[in-house]
Amino acid sequence: MTRRAEAKLTVPVGERDHIQGPTEAPVTLVEYGDYECPYCGQAYFVVKELQRLLGNRLRFVFRNFPLTTVHPYAQHAAEAAEAAGAQGKFWEMHDHLFEHQQELDDKHLKKYAAQLGLDLSRFNRDMSEHRYAARIREDLLSGVRCGVNGTPTFCINGVRYDGAPDLDSMVAAIKEAVASV
Repeated sequence: MTRRAEAKLTVPVGERDHIQGPTEAPVTLVEYGDYECPYCGQAYFVVKELQRLLGNRLRFVFRNFPLTTVHPYAQHAAEAAEAAGAQGKFWEMHDHLFEHQQELDDKHLKKYAAQLGLDLSRFNRDMSEHRYAARIREDLLSGVRCGVNGTPTFCINGVRYDGAPDLDSMVAAIKEAVASV
């Protein structure tokens, strides 16, 4: 029996990424996600629980992978997260988008920006100019090179995780990854 090669993260985690958790954490979990994807919405709560369980032993990275052919609001939602990130509020917008997945049109994105206390003229300008579209495309292309073809897709310590994105399965995969280090 031949074993197929594991898909690996082709663009290493770096300064351009949105990161929660310490650099020295034994586990780095990278998610390629889409704010409009219902499966990403479910995985959002799994990741939150993993962060709670693992604390400083987990470094979490989110990369945009908007599936625009099936999710018409995904690209603008990703741009809103990046625009918020430029004002130091990426994670607040990230969480808000996943917690309000049914309301991702531009009117709601502006409302969320106001609720987060963003500079609205800057946010609106960034959105109208699609200032962060190229950055989102970079995330998307890095995912494609890693074999991502749907969302959510996770990589654990640089290796693509192909299991179910439920808590028990991910905890088991993380334990296995840590044991193999």
